[in-house]
Amino acid sequence: MTLKIVTDSTCDLPANQPDTGAITIVPLSLTINGENYVDGVDISRAEFYRRLPELNPPPTTGAPGPDQFRQVYEQLADDGATEILSIHVAERLSTTVNSARLAAKNFNRVPVTVFDSRQLSMGLGFQVLTALRLAGEGLPAAEITVRLAEMIPRIYLSAALDSLEYLRRSGRVSGLLAGFGTLLQIKPILSMYDGEPALERVRTRKRALARLVEMLDSLGPLEQAALLHTGAPEQAEAFRQQVAHLLPPGNVPAVEATPVIGTHVGPGIAGFVVVQQE
Repeated sequence: MTLKIVTDSTCDLPANQPDTGAITIVPLSLTINGENYVDGVDISRAEFYRRLPELNPPPTTGAPGPDQFRQVYEQLADDGATEILSIHVAERLSTTVNSARLAAKNFNRVPVTVFDSRQLSMGLGFQVLTALRLAGEGLPAAEITVRLAEMIPRIYLSAALDSLEYLRRSGRVSGLLAGFGTLLQIKPILSMYDGEPALERVRTRKRALARLVEMLDSLGPLEQAALLHTGAPEQAEAFRQQVAHLLPPGNVPAVEATPVIGTHVGPGIAGFVVVQQE
């Protein structure tokens, strides 16, 4: 049995992860000033976050269609896959997983299992890496998805945004609320847990970071952790110093979120993604 793992480009992974070549990534798209870009291919993260504050109109994002997934499944079957596990960003945030479902429904060459991670970024990434490890141990997709479903309630993502402006641009909050947020120095904290996003409003950056420390402290002990940022590695490392005593032993990577996520949350965020111990 040869099981292959597929995900999408909202899945952030550590830059030095050695086995990511075994993962097939179906990219989302970006439209910037009328030009289409393939996420993770046509524009670097560094360039995107450098340009983002000046882009007008703001970038838009698009999910891959069923045909893109079908082509990927066809190629993997051609390459010898006997089973495919396709793990994707939370349905609440994107139509991506539904495109994968439509493609799988009409694909008969090998079995395709589509799984809603109910997460994004490294919350999805931790699940993809777990699936890759379990596939290497010989487990079939049916058993891997049971393990992933058990993992989901232990995954938490939280990040302090620099402003409400980018959520306003993407339609996540009203212009009126964003305007008041700017006047009041509101620094929103965006969280993702078990498929549902949540927004907490905190006054000032200092208080937002203190709140993140409180949230992280309440989640321990931790099995895995990653720091998350958007074009702000220095802020991620400064946050690491604040929370070093709360992080699990071993390597805790700092991961820069992909542009399709950065479009909606903006540059300058700092946060964490963790998996609680069982």
